[in-house]
Parts: sequence; structure tokens; C-alpha cells
Amino acid sequence: MIELTARQLKIVDIVKKQAPITGEQIAENLGSSRPTIRSDLSLLVMLEYIDAKPKVGYFPGRKAAGGGDGGDRIREAKVRDIQTVPIIIRETTTIQDAVVTLFLQDVGTLIICDAEGRLTGVASRKDFLKVTLGNPGSASMPVSMVMTRIPKVVTTSPDEPVLEAAHKMIMHEVDSLPVIKADPEEAGGRPAIVGRLTKTAIVQLLLDIEMTR
Repeated sequence: MIELTARQLKIVDIVKKQAPITGEQIAENLGSSRPTIRSDLSLLVMLEYIDAKPKVGYFPGRKAAGGGDGGDRIREAKVRDIQTVPIIIRETTTIQDAVVTLFLQDVGTLIICDAEGRLTGVASRKDFLKVTLGNPGSASMPVSMVMTRIPKVVTTSPDEPVLEAAHKMIMHEVDSLPVIKADPEEAGGRPAIVGRLTKTAIVQLLLDIEMTR
């Protein structure tokens, strides 16, 4: 495998950030001249780190855009890139209906919101198991009786790096995180739900990166 020089790595970074960009503009960014970097550009095009289009300039190549270093891709990935649709129920939903939803949707945790769609808590399979064992009257109880409430709910945001969100999951021993977008001027500052991040989505990201390396 060919190891890129520091200058070649810098060229790839410039192209990724400023594409489309001409060879002269790349050289100017490097404080160099076009002839000096000609061989670097040719090598990078050949290795598919950058791509060249006549009369337009240079663009990120296949490796720079998605098939390059897997470590870079996982470090750069944001929650918004892999978040999925949240499974939401109301606080007034009965535990019986919540458990049915849990299994029909094949999820480990349910996100609980108020009538305005603002996050109020979460409830996991473990929560439901604890309250239903030996308690025949639990089926008709509202889910608000067993949920973990704000502010104890661990959350993430669309702009948080996936690695940081994964660290939260491990530290708090949860299988998913509500993805929130807080608006302090609405609903008393309670966060609005915009998605959910699951361990499955993170594993799928790792597999996708490995498959394209």
C-alpha cells in the first residue's frame, strides 16, 4: 500500500474542503507552484484520492469521499448521518400497550413524549420486566410510572460525533439514545425528538466502512 506524503495528504484535504478547485489554487494554498505539485496530483488521481475534470478542476475521489481510511470516516461521522426514526409513545400509554409496541417494532427502548412531542422520558425492556413480574395489575398502569424521566435521560444531538455518542451508550449501559434538538424558548426548554441512535446503526456504519475500504 502506498503511503502518502504530508504534502499529498494536505492536497487531499484541500480538495475535500474547497472542491471544485484548480491546480493553481491548490498550489497557492500550499504556498508552492503548479509544476512542483504536478506529480503529486497525478499520483493522487491515479490512486483515486482525487478526481480531475477538464476545465472545472479537482474533486474528491472515491477513496477520499468514502473508500479511504476507515478511521477517518468513523471519526468524522455525525449522529445525523445514521440516526433512525424514533419509536414514540405518550406518557398516558398503558404498560400493556407499550410492551406490545416494544415487540411489534422490535426495539429495546421506547421514547416517551408529552402531547407537544417533547421528550419526557424513556422506558426499556428491563423497566417493563421489573414492573410486570409478579404484578398482575401493572398492565393498566401508565408508562409514566416506570419510565426514566428527564433530566436523567441520556441523549445525543444530530451534530454530536458518533464516537462520543457510542461512548455514552457504553458508560450508561443503554442500547439506544434519543436524538434531540433543544429549543430553550419553547415548552419550558424541553427537547424535541428528531430521531434515535441505536447500537445496530453504529455497527452497520462500521460494516459499511469495512466493505468500502
